[in-house]
Amino acid sequence: MNSVLVTGATSPLGERLVRSLVADTRVSHVLAVDREPEDQALPFSHGKRLTYLSVDLTRGRQVRELLFGPARDLECEVVVHLAQHQGAWAEGSRVHRANVEALRSILDLADRHPTIRRVVVRSFAVVYRVAMHLPVLVTEDHPLNLSPQAPQYVRDRVEADLTACARMGLINAEIVVLRCAEAMSPGTGSQLFDYLDASVAIRPAGFDPMVNVATLSDLIAAFEAATHGSGEGVFNIPGYDTLPLSAATRKWGTLCVPAPGPAVSMIYALRHLATGSSFSYGLNRHSMHFGLILDGTRASEILGYRPNNPIDWPAGGPVRRSVS
Repeated sequence: MNSVLVTGATSPLGERLVRSLVADTRVSHVLAVDREPEDQALPFSHGKRLTYLSVDLTRGRQVRELLFGPARDLECEVVVHLAQHQGAWAEGSRVHRANVEALRSILDLADRHPTIRRVVVRSFAVVYRVAMHLPVLVTEDHPLNLSPQAPQYVRDRVEADLTACARMGLINAEIVVLRCAEAMSPGTGSQLFDYLDASVAIRPAGFDPMVNVATLSDLIAAFEAATHGSGEGVFNIPGYDTLPLSAATRKWGTLCVPAPGPAVSMIYALRHLATGSSFSYGLNRHSMHFGLILDGTRASEILGYRPNNPIDWPAGGPVRRSVS
């Protein structure tokens, strides 16, 4: 049995993972961390096997006090880092500290921590480069999006991913990076969810890319497998359902309207200004033309993870198709 520290614990994914770990007999204690006040966080019964702390991970001193205080006292062996700024339009140094510097601080301190032996990092499919000349089905050695013109949302996630990868084998703790498919659930920061969760969805005329989407249940299974596993590396975490974007909009019950690319960009920029919606066409331009599907073969062979839970599509049955 071991103790697990979970950051980003009040997010939908974090809360579900905390619930699952608290119920796991292999886990002796869960230390859950987020910025929410203690009286507003994790509103469920947990007995004495859960401790919640309000911590600002963008402040290095608070990270140090967390790891060499409560985490050391509880003998936490595994850190599951889920905390990320979810806003696709957010920019600035504070956003960068939340997305990158918090992880850098955790890795620096884990190297000399007396109990931490494993750090599991949530990464994203958006770190991969999408282009007409590149494969749609991507493995872990697929090129990353290193374009300096990419939105900060992408640049920060690529930097965080590479920060974790660069430390593999160089610090005492094992590092596992999970590049996850988008979760079709509110509050997860999913661009595709925000795109579909509207009365009308606009897509570039002449293009109908393949998309792969995951449930929170499958992502939880992947993080649990990484938490209890051994060794380190990068793993793609696909979802169960793979289907054309037009089929996804139909099954979600959203009217899909094709339009020229420049018009799509303008429409969604105006939508963001008018409603505050998080979907950014600039962020998703290439994937909405050419598509990107995660190949989960490595996660299946090493972690034992395979997606098993289809999306509960509001306007249609699940698509019985998956990527191994």
